[in-house]
Amino acid sequence: MQQFLADIQGFTALAIGIIIGLGALGASIGIGIMGSKFLEAAARQPELMPQLQVRMFLLAGLIDAAYLIGVALAFFFAFANPLLAVIK
Repeated sequence: MQQFLADIQGFTALAIGIIIGLGALGASIGIGIMGSKFLEAAARQPELMPQLQVRMFLLAGLIDAAYLIGVALAFFFAFANPLLAVIK
C-alpha cells in the first residue's frame, strides 16, 4: 500500500511538472509569434497601430490566462490530490 501511494505521488509530481512546463512553453511561443506578427503589421500599416496594440494586449492576457488555469490545476493536484483521497 505504501508503494502504491508513493507511485501516485511520484506520477502526480511528474504530471505537475509537465503541465506547468508545457504550459509555459506554449504561452511563451504564442506570445512571441503574436508579438512578431504585431510588429510586421505595424510596419506595414502604421496608422492601424493603436487598434492592433489593443488587440495584441487582449490576446496576450488571454494566453496568460490559459497558462494560469493550467498552473491552478497543477496546484490543485499538488495540494489537494483527489487520487489520494480515494485510496485512504
